[in-house]
Amino acid sequence: MSPDVAADLSREALLTALLLGLPVLAAAAGIGLLVSLFQAVTQLQDQTLSFVPKIAAMAGVTLLALPWMIQLACDYTTDLFQNIGPNLGN
Repeated sequence: MSPDVAADLSREALLTALLLGLPVLAAAAGIGLLVSLFQAVTQLQDQTLSFVPKIAAMAGVTLLALPWMIQLACDYTTDLFQNIGPNLGN
């Protein structure tokens, strides 16, 4: 396997992992920001206040994005398996 092929495979793997994690991380960051603003406005500084909304938002986004995430992972895996033979012969 040439270094160029290895670099391309690594890039695709990292991009796929980033795309798979992005919706859940974005939901956690967005809810965290909203809860922080709410805590700043109300001067309510309870650390456990942000836990439940973040978990609920992350679970909801995961359930909504799960079909897309499964399709993305399956497409990546199928592409990887289809192209592994020619790439190993180099």
